[in-house]
Amino acid sequence: MGIYVVTGSASGIGHAVAERLRADGHKVIGVDLADAEVIADLSGPEGRQHAISAVLGAAGGTLDGAVMAAGVGPGGPVSRARLVAEVNFFGVIDLLEAWRPTLAAGRGAKVVVISSNSATTTPLVPGRTVRALLKRDAGRAFRSLRLLGPGATSIMYAASKLAVGRWIRRTAVRADWADEGVRLNGLAPGAVLTPLLQSQLEDPKQRAAVRAFPIPVREFGSPDKIADWATFMLGDAANSLCGSILTVDGGTDAFFRADDWPAKVPLRQLGGYLRAFRAGPKVRRNSKGT
Repeated sequence: MGIYVVTGSASGIGHAVAERLRADGHKVIGVDLADAEVIADLSGPEGRQHAISAVLGAAGGTLDGAVMAAGVGPGGPVSRARLVAEVNFFGVIDLLEAWRPTLAAGRGAKVVVISSNSATTTPLVPGRTVRALLKRDAGRAFRSLRLLGPGATSIMYAASKLAVGRWIRRTAVRADWADEGVRLNGLAPGAVLTPLLQSQLEDPKQRAAVRAFPIPVREFGSPDKIADWATFMLGDAANSLCGSILTVDGGTDAFFRADDWPAKVPLRQLGGYLRAFRAGPKVRRNSKGT
């Protein structure tokens, strides 16, 4: 049986994933603000460093996989936008980069990051916000949205999920991940009936907006069903998944973006890819040269 870390393990999707893994006989190191093996606040560098160290100590040198489900939802005052960025973006990449050597040590580790279809269905997400996150500048990302008023937190939520998706696709194909046997992928649910969504449905001001959002299959997702997808992506059947973002949202993304796939291969980058692969795995780079 394997050893897995699950962030956000105390509720919602993270809890469902952790329970599924435990039921299958695996050891789970849960990370959350409470009711977890590792109690840590991922909204700041100190809390993230504590989570990194505590998980490595509990793992004993071996990690067979990770599910990054901790997150902060949209909505709330402008000041909350910084919290969204810290948890949803830095609370993923800081931990995974620190855990990568331990994941690689076991060969064949799988990592699933819980993203959101908000990354592709939210209009007018500023590119400068996404770029600031990818450059690890949370302050600049927050400042880029502060003039939006109450809408800043929802836009930051989408920006954080878009940025983490791009980080996954850039990072997963690198030699220090792919060649080391670590499979890094994302899972992008739509509206899932978690406590967060339930609270929105109970709020008269938010309920109409939630109900009006198009879901072609006409039902919300459930944490248990998303856990099914996540655990599948941790298994051997997912050995060829690398840098994929699987959208499981009842058809919402397809409704809005039916003709927005596939994107064209950037020809100016194709030559660089071919030269890198011919040179061998140790010099392979992604499209950003990182």
